[in-house]
Amino acid sequence: MPHAVELKKYIIAGGSGFLGVSLAHHLAKYGASVTILSRSEPKVAGPWQHVTWDARTQGSWQNQLNEADGLINLTGRNVNCIKTPDHQDEILRSRVEATRILGVALRTVDTPPPVWVQMSTAHIYGDPPRAMCTEDSPCGYGLAPFVGKAWEEAFHASLLPSQRGVLLRTSFVLGRNRGAGGGALATLGMLARLGLGGKVGSGSQGMSWIHEADMNQLFERALTDGNMQGTYIASSPHPVSQIEFMRELRRDVRMPIGLPAFEWMVRIGARWLLRTDPELALYGRFVISKRLAEEGFEFQYARLRESLDDLLGNRKK
Repeated sequence: MPHAVELKKYIIAGGSGFLGVSLAHHLAKYGASVTILSRSEPKVAGPWQHVTWDARTQGSWQNQLNEADGLINLTGRNVNCIKTPDHQDEILRSRVEATRILGVALRTVDTPPPVWVQMSTAHIYGDPPRAMCTEDSPCGYGLAPFVGKAWEEAFHASLLPSQRGVLLRTSFVLGRNRGAGGGALATLGMLARLGLGGKVGSGSQGMSWIHEADMNQLFERALTDGNMQGTYIASSPHPVSQIEFMRELRRDVRMPIGLPAFEWMVRIGARWLLRTDPELALYGRFVISKRLAEEGFEFQYARLRESLDDLLGNRKK
């Protein structure tokens, strides 16, 4: 049986990182032609064409959009950094400007892609202490919700009237390290192996996550299912607390202990040792998708234990 993406042409904007490379492999495996738009080539070779763009201005790259079957936009500066004013500005601008210029480019080609799948963030809901957020929940307050709302507004303003638009508010994607990085799981796994994977702060903060295989299946469904439209949360139906997440991770890396980190320790260590934002570890959110459940999306890895077993090599034979 032919696969839904076979012989299709897809453009992944901002696709040189872990998530874009994973998606490109997935689509190409089933017979799709994939073009990655990014400032620099992916760190690993793969079954795709790479075209350079600056994510801000028009150029010859926009010809790639003509007669494409779908556009996926993942572009945005990594948030794993110290939130200086310059970094905050770049986090916002990299997302909004890239989305806007894609909208401009789509209006210059004769046959634009009929579907645009847009990345967003589950962090748009802020950091509610224990509330379970769905697509209907209100947005939060702070830098990440502000950036998320601006990003989504740019998408809605840039989407062509003729296009089907799908917006994915994505949680923490768990993935393998293929030379393009494995997302934040690689860093957390390293800390767990060193015996540092214990409770962070209160330990009760939500960790909503999704296995990369399910993320890729969700991208594919968004590209090929004409009934899928609007905003969805991209996250497993079983989020966990930080303390539970690290307990499962320690089990998989076979480290019996996990030293706790008090809030003051995290604030010092994140900034001066890991050079990142301590609030990424200290705060979190529980999110699930009502819409995916209602539309019958089936997760291959719905539970954290089976996901970590698969990704970290402890899968039961």
